[in-house]
Amino acid sequence: MDILLQVAVILICLFYGARKGGVALGLLGGIGIVIMTFVFGLPPGKPPVDVMLTIIAVVAASATLQASGGLEVLLMGAEKVLRRNPKYVSILAPFTTCLLTILCGTGHVVYTMLPIIYDVAIKNNIRPERPMAASSIASQMGILASPVSVAVVALVAFLAKAPVGDHVIDFVQVLSITVPSTLAGVLMIGIFSWFRGKDLDKDPEFQARIADPEQRKNIYGTSDTLMGKTLTSSQWTAMWIFIGAIVVVSILGAYPALRPLVGGKPLSMVLCIQMFMLLAGALMIMFTKTDPSIIGKTEVFRAGMIAVVAVFGIAWMADTVFEANLPALKAALTDLVKTQPWTYAIALLLVSKLVNSQAAAVSAMVPVGLAIGVPPGYVVAFAAASYGYYILPTYPSDLAAIQFDRSGTTHIGKYVINHSFILPGLIGVGTSCLVGFLLADVYGLI
Repeated sequence: MDILLQVAVILICLFYGARKGGVALGLLGGIGIVIMTFVFGLPPGKPPVDVMLTIIAVVAASATLQASGGLEVLLMGAEKVLRRNPKYVSILAPFTTCLLTILCGTGHVVYTMLPIIYDVAIKNNIRPERPMAASSIASQMGILASPVSVAVVALVAFLAKAPVGDHVIDFVQVLSITVPSTLAGVLMIGIFSWFRGKDLDKDPEFQARIADPEQRKNIYGTSDTLMGKTLTSSQWTAMWIFIGAIVVVSILGAYPALRPLVGGKPLSMVLCIQMFMLLAGALMIMFTKTDPSIIGKTEVFRAGMIAVVAVFGIAWMADTVFEANLPALKAALTDLVKTQPWTYAIALLLVSKLVNSQAAAVSAMVPVGLAIGVPPGYVVAFAAASYGYYILPTYPSDLAAIQFDRSGTTHIGKYVINHSFILPGLIGVGTSCLVGFLLADVYGLI
């Protein structure tokens, strides 16, 4: 009975914290910790310190990239691709936003691209909902394919403690599954989006809007573009430093022999990521004219620090409850997760919606899943299920897509759940989980 009450407390904290948004999600975990320790008498669990430190290192480097203007180099390159191939914007745009997320480790880079995607679509008489909704979803899916994202770092850190026989699913093997499965999901989203909705010339609602000269002017408007902007050498330098750090991290992950030995084993990839991200940030400051005081004011830094607090509170609260009740949970759920491991993916998806964060969902559910007997191979295969916050259109990137689409085609339906993002989200995540499962099977992890 106590465990049901404890789980109820977790759910209440998650739900209320998610509604309040921002740092509140992590702080509500503090209420849960106090209740578990002082009311139920549970010993406090362990917060994921390694994960939190890695988040800080990655966010510091990414925020320095944004502050230095190096991010604009990547964004301008993405815009060139879209404007040269406007007919294929419904497929190219989601791949563009996904790739930017993979490089930067955060889906928040999508905000600058959304007005550009809208402009390319509307000026070529393509229903803006098609690339806009797809791009918002793809930008978040890219998190599971990024070597410097918080969610991937957390996943690798937890899997390091759960070997499959004598083998540990390492950084490279995780990415060898999540990268192709993510790209497969994004491709399916693009194909679906190519055909979704009515063409603008056959959409009576859109035609009624542009019948009003004022609305027509607002809908077609002026172009939002980065094209023609002069990039400085320091912006290029910052971009190459950041990309170089990612390449080095990837090489070290692929070739453990290149890492120094610590206690007879190659240096942990978690520590390697922390070191080289801090190094990248330092080099960007040294070799560009970046003002360090701007770094802490960037959108990337703000969002990243919120993620740190969220992971801290949520993971600590969840670890306290599940560690204390581990024997009972194993007895009750081991048979279920062994015979029907897909139930773990459903649980992960629902928790992700509650916490509105893939990193927080991974931090809360992966240790629990591994502890109750979910095979590590399934944890990697179904990693994409940690993105479920498209189910309700409350995430900032989705709301931004609706706001930037002045045509009104990207929308929230009458029943809320029937919005522009639900089908691309289900198709993308579903495809990624299926491909992830097949790849994990091929690699002998299942």
